[in-house]
Amino acid sequence: MLNNKMTELLKIKYPIIQAPMAGGVTTSKLVAEVSNSGGLGMIGAGYMTPIQIRKQIQEIKQLTSNPFGINLFVPNDFNVIENQIKLSNQILDPIRQQLHLHQKDGFEIPNFREVFEIFTEQIKVVMEENVPICSFTFGIPSKEVIAELKQANIILMGTATTVREAVENELAGMDIVVVQGSEAGGHRGNFIDGNQESLVGLMSLIPQVVDNVSIPVISAGGIMDGRGLMASICLGAKGVQMGTAFLTCLESGAHQVHKEAILNANDDQIVLTRSFSGKWARGIKNKFILEMQKNEKLLPDFPVQNTLTHDIRKSSATQNNQEFMSLWSGQSPRLAKNQTVESLIKSIIGEAQKLNLGI
Repeated sequence: MLNNKMTELLKIKYPIIQAPMAGGVTTSKLVAEVSNSGGLGMIGAGYMTPIQIRKQIQEIKQLTSNPFGINLFVPNDFNVIENQIKLSNQILDPIRQQLHLHQKDGFEIPNFREVFEIFTEQIKVVMEENVPICSFTFGIPSKEVIAELKQANIILMGTATTVREAVENELAGMDIVVVQGSEAGGHRGNFIDGNQESLVGLMSLIPQVVDNVSIPVISAGGIMDGRGLMASICLGAKGVQMGTAFLTCLESGAHQVHKEAILNANDDQIVLTRSFSGKWARGIKNKFILEMQKNEKLLPDFPVQNTLTHDIRKSSATQNNQEFMSLWSGQSPRLAKNQTVESLIKSIIGEAQKLNLGI
């Protein structure tokens, strides 16, 4: 049961993918350790420059000879509305004061063309460095990009939050689709359906997608152990993608305050917010989320709001203040542990094998 079309395609021992968490969580050590332990390590490269990506790929190659992958954000057109930015800054300034930061009048917001050019350069680096697997979030790249990557023999993984999005991924030529249930931590990869429509629970989503696509389906969202892996496989998935479980591992680059917050959180503290980035994301409720709640609908969309809150998030992390950090987490924080990647993967597989014998 644990060896299937997905493990063969990705050339990995176990059907476990470490979620590509952007923002510095996926250190070279984390990615390499996952791959060395029989899973698939993934670089969360959404916010990285092409130069940073190349450097990290080369570092990982020194640490593992096993396959690893990379995840990129598909650029979506967005509007930069001056009045909206001004209003958001006014709402954010009282929080900046609490962190002893200067008030802001404006911000250098990259335009869509600049974002798209960076994405094109990222793709170029992935091909030049022969990364075997590339996944995408927030959409599906163009036919041209997909054709280029396929010509370079790179395995492509898409992300979907609904059946419709999964079908579109298969039609576009993706080799594998990761289906993200509403339980997933951080930003989810919806790109056709709206936030409300895409909040399908994982256990409902897996069998519906499996019945409508022929490519391997990977499940993601709140999975932390062997029980989650076996439940996913029973519903037709070929494997799992896990984020929060790896985020609290010793090799993860997540801030210690973030790790501690998850390890001490209860399930009812995990909420959805768009206040940090302008895109709905799941994390631990804190002062920032509560203070911003009443103004949430007025804020600019991603990536504009994400740029506006950067100084707040950075300063809060520097001050070890969890109240204004984006503490992304899936819906199963009580199952998180502070352990090595190797012990996490061993325990998942051990538990899965025991459950398999009992079937």
